[in-house]
Amino acid sequence: MKIKKAEWNLSVKMIPKVLQWFLNFCLIILSFFLAFLLIKKLVDFYKILLLDGGSDYKLFLANILVFFLYFEFITMIVKYFKEDYHFPLRYFLYIGITAMVRLIIVDHEHAIDTLIFSLIILILIICYFIINITPLERPIRSWFSSKKEGN
Repeated sequence: MKIKKAEWNLSVKMIPKVLQWFLNFCLIILSFFLAFLLIKKLVDFYKILLLDGGSDYKLFLANILVFFLYFEFITMIVKYFKEDYHFPLRYFLYIGITAMVRLIIVDHEHAIDTLIFSLIILILIICYFIINITPLERPIRSWFSSKKEGN
């Protein structure tokens, strides 16, 4: 009876570790795809500026903001690994603000939509402000972290 309970406890402890390794592997693969798309955007910049004459500024600005979205996602994945498997919420806010600015630049034909996008940006900035004034209360040590308590 005790052997089965010990085996059960071992398997219960191994499941989160295996899932964490799987998640890490998938995030690394995703970061390679995002890096490829980031390089592809640089090629698009070259085509817009040099081959097309650089006359379509709207397309160029939209591509710059998509470039920053890829960049922010890659940065968020790097921070995930640097901060002990934790996604900082502020990076999601950065991505949301950048996406809304891109929508305003690309789709600004309807004034009501532009106003709504602007209000969304204001809400995201207020959330960012609230996050910055809120004290950080994270556990010091987690089961997959090798940091010692008190460091």
